[in-house]
Formats: sequence, C-alpha cells, structure tokens
Amino acid sequence: MGEGPVQTGEHADARIGGGHARHVAIIMDGNGRWAKKRGMPRAVGHQRGVEAVRRLVRGLKPMGLECLTLYAFSSENWKRSEDEVDDLMNLMRKFIKSDLPDFVANDVKLKIIGDWQGLAPDIVAMLEDALAQTANGSRTLAVALNYGGQNEIARAAAKAAVLGEVTANAIEAQLDTADLPPLDLLIRTSGEIRLSNFLLWQAAYAEMLFVDTLWPDFKPEHLTEALDDFARRERRYGGR
Repeated sequence: MGEGPVQTGEHADARIGGGHARHVAIIMDGNGRWAKKRGMPRAVGHQRGVEAVRRLVRGLKPMGLECLTLYAFSSENWKRSEDEVDDLMNLMRKFIKSDLPDFVANDVKLKIIGDWQGLAPDIVAMLEDALAQTANGSRTLAVALNYGGQNEIARAAAKAAVLGEVTANAIEAQLDTADLPPLDLLIRTSGEIRLSNFLLWQAAYAEMLFVDTLWPDFKPEHLTEALDDFARRERRYGGR
C-alpha cells in the first residue's frame, strides 16, 4: 500500500472478523516532507494535502463509510512559524469556500471537533455557515481543528463532574465525538508511529494502521486497501 510496507498495530498477520468499518480517522502527516523531497516550499505540500482531502471527500459515498475524521490542525500546531500558521489558515479559508458545494453534492455532513471557536472570527463564521448548509448530509466528515485529545478528555471530564457523575460512560457522553459512531480504524500516513494527541479516548480499542505514504500522495484506493485490511482483523476488545 503506497510507498512502502504497511505496519499495523498488534499483529501484521491476515486475521478475520473485523467486519465493515463505520468510522475511520486519519492523521494526515507528511505534507512538509513531500514538499522537501521535491525542493518546494512547505506551503505547496499543504496545498497538495488539501487536494488529497478533496479526493477522499468525493470518494466517501462508494466506500460506505458513515464517518471520516481528519486531523487538520492540532492545538500544538500554533507552535509552528507564524508564516506557516498563516498559510494553513488561509488554506482553510479557501478550502471551505471552494469545496462547500462538493460537500453538499456528495451528501457530506460537516462536523468540527476541537476548540474551533477559538479560531479567527471570519473562519468561525465560515465554518458555522458550512455546518448549517451540510446539516442534512448522510455521511459525516469530522474535521479536528485546534484539537488536542488530552484537552478534549479534560473538558469532557469537567462537564461530567458538573453533571454529578464522573464515570467512563459519563465522560464519553461529553466528548466532541459523542454523536459519532465508535472509532473503528485510525490511520497515520508518512511512516511515523504515534498518535500525536489525537482521539486518545476514542482510540482505546480502535485498530491502527501506519503507512509510509506521505499524505499528499494518499488516494481513495489507499483508504479502500486500509478498509480491506481492517475487515481481515479480529477485534477482541480485551477478550480472547
């Protein structure tokens, strides 16, 4: 799959019993390295990364996924250079403006997770409009913006405490993803093998797949292969 061998969580053997994935999440990694390999600015890598997102959005319906969650901008990404952050924010503006008709045409419902209301006011307004226009979509594209998994859990636990019950079920009910199907498969591109503070609670029993393909080169067929791999796995949820 992609540029190199596939590394998987727990075992690399072909197992059975995974079934059909309803919810897949992707850590979209490798834009900068993609650009560096070609002697291009990082901004070009991010632009090509947006094109990879477009390809997946257009291919969502045939895959039968109920939800695709993408790690677009973490709460730690603010540590990057001011120029790179500005480039990413401007790309976000352009993407929302140009691709909203695609979301509607492909029956995609947009959902934003993370502290997205802390973004620039014009971006917040654009996102609110996009959320309203896509509210009736049958398949969800969840985009993590200004997101950190530890912060999400802390926020959820604080809300649960206010409601008077700090249990696993009570915390889960307050997560940003509470209205989404349980996470089945988490994919990270670019060969890195870590979660980077993404969906820490939700990934507890998710299957994981780490691929060498850099994100701008990731295509719908890569996701199809990942779903096939998932279907061959046996999910035990701590049992035997």
